[in-house]
Amino acid sequence: MRRAAAAVAAPLATDPELLAAAVETAIASRSPRLGRAAHARALRLLAPAIPPFIRAHLVNLYSKLDLPGPAAAALASDPSPTVVSYTAFISGASQHGRPAQALSAFAAMLQLGLRPNDFTFPSAFKAAASAPSRSTIGPQVHALALRFGYLPDDAFVACAALDMYFKTGRLALARRLFEEMPYRNVVAWNAVMTNAVLDGRPLETVEAYFGLREAGGMPNVVSVCAFFNACAGATYLSLGEQFHGFVVKCGFETDVSISNSMVDFYGKCRCVEKAKAVFDGMGIRNNVSWCCMVVAYAQNGGEEEALSVYLGARRAGEEPTDFMVSSVLTTCAGLLGLDQGRALHAVAVRSCIDANIFVASALVDMYGKCGGIEDAEQVFLDMPQRNLVTWNAMVGGYAHIGDAWNALAVFDDMIECGETAPNYITLVNVLAACSRGGLTKEGYELFKTMNDRFGIKPRIEHYACLVDLLGRAGMEEQAYEIIQGMPMRPSISVWGALLGACKMHGKTELGKIAAEKLFELDPQDSGNHVLLSNMLASAGRWAEATDVRKEMKNVGIKKDPGRSWITWKNVVHVFQAKDTKHEMSNEIQALLAKLKSQMQAAGYMPDTQYALYDLEEEEKESEVFQHSEKLALAFGLICIPPGVPIRIMKNLRICVDCHRAFKFISGIVGREIIVRDNNRFHHFKNYECSCKDYW
Repeated sequence: MRRAAAAVAAPLATDPELLAAAVETAIASRSPRLGRAAHARALRLLAPAIPPFIRAHLVNLYSKLDLPGPAAAALASDPSPTVVSYTAFISGASQHGRPAQALSAFAAMLQLGLRPNDFTFPSAFKAAASAPSRSTIGPQVHALALRFGYLPDDAFVACAALDMYFKTGRLALARRLFEEMPYRNVVAWNAVMTNAVLDGRPLETVEAYFGLREAGGMPNVVSVCAFFNACAGATYLSLGEQFHGFVVKCGFETDVSISNSMVDFYGKCRCVEKAKAVFDGMGIRNNVSWCCMVVAYAQNGGEEEALSVYLGARRAGEEPTDFMVSSVLTTCAGLLGLDQGRALHAVAVRSCIDANIFVASALVDMYGKCGGIEDAEQVFLDMPQRNLVTWNAMVGGYAHIGDAWNALAVFDDMIECGETAPNYITLVNVLAACSRGGLTKEGYELFKTMNDRFGIKPRIEHYACLVDLLGRAGMEEQAYEIIQGMPMRPSISVWGALLGACKMHGKTELGKIAAEKLFELDPQDSGNHVLLSNMLASAGRWAEATDVRKEMKNVGIKKDPGRSWITWKNVVHVFQAKDTKHEMSNEIQALLAKLKSQMQAAGYMPDTQYALYDLEEEEKESEVFQHSEKLALAFGLICIPPGVPIRIMKNLRICVDCHRAFKFISGIVGREIIVRDNNRFHHFKNYECSCKDYW
């Protein structure tokens, strides 16, 4: 940099050729300071007779450095602008996302009688590619290119026009232009392949690749990456594996972009070990390599491994990017790792990427799924702009804690702002919020009108939410009627929602129907058998409950034991019911006995209707008081300082007695207790729960 500055300041720089070289140095080093120094020297030493090629260099300088104001001023100050100056300006504007400015300059150039060249037209086509699909700008530029003789013979111009038609959704015109091209080079084939991938037409990408090979063409890096992306999008595992062999045979695997696309391909095809093998074999890795490996694990349930890869990237000296941080935040949401998520939030702030729309949306999603709804609200409100993912994450965050009114309020704000239309995920979140918040009327009305209001036909997920909504409200028979009238086959989630509602309200016979359907769809799922057994037990039908348990044993179905876990000082403490193995077991039992006395004095009565065995009442009370979540809570009260919320995770739904007990304990000890079970969050505080006893 110092040498370049010295070159600009040297006495010999009065030579126009040396000034031009100084400008090129400023462009190469991406230094506006050096460029302005060269510009000032040109004005001081050569004005007013600055040579045209120096003026063109200055326009090119500011355009490539994305300084639109100085670029426009340099162009306007030229008394006799050339096609080179205009082309530099148009190219810079189109490359830096200012298509309107590029097209305006293109029109001004034509008005001056300047003839566009084979470098001007590709830049104009790139700008026209950003126009709406119904715009006539692209075809008008095409007509000019025909008039000046660049189409269809000039491959460079033709490829740019082809790409423009694909990006504006004019597939018929794109294919017609492609057929008219007398010489289709690899760039033309790549335009077909990459745009087909972007538009979700993977089969067309594969066919175009084979068309390239049949025409005698040799693929390049872009072709290979497009092919792997197509195989990933359509999960063509076998085809992609065969292509991997071809890549190795041709020596392409040493290219980092191709290796990245292979990691992404295997990850999306759920072959995470093969993705890891490609990743481990890479001689050179870049930021994208690490991101691909993080996403491969995250997409396949390997959240802990994804977090480990991220830490490996940081140790390797990789700087956090928006894509990397947003990907890792997604894994934190999957792990329910609030502490890790907050640490990543700090990383995003330090890296000045926290305002990035993808990072901010991932933060809203992470905080919402991890129970930090206040933090999610703060990030959401601070965002300068929001996209569909952001709105869905905020609505989903409220749905997780059953705050239906706030979920509906955000949904209404989304509709009123008019910038983003809801999609089917938005409506799933709103319906789930209504279900968990007890807004039966509002949820049912939304389901009935969603097609008319938003053009979204109900999918299986929406029906599952509706069945859950009605079932929680005690309308199981109406829910069953809706299931019978569904236009598609009811899924596990639909029958599961009905079974859960029947257990909640003691509708044993209808629950048995739902259970039988679930056994047909997923005979190895222990949860459905246990739910039926518990429902029968709560109704006092012990013989039938025992028969269900025996049947599970006979067919080899094992029940996942209930577990609760709590993190303290970076150590995860896991508990099971009646667990006595923990090193602090004596202290835990002593505290539970003390809490039981205090709760009974405050009016607590154990709820034993869901005790799993036909025991005497006193034995049932002892049974429910040894549930895993109560053991975890006692440990938290012993270890976690006052004022810090106690966060407990459970792999099953919290039982009625534990829910009641936690409300009492939160008031007695004056602590905030947050439980995340397999269904939702429960925030206990001052004898109350955020779910309002509706879960």
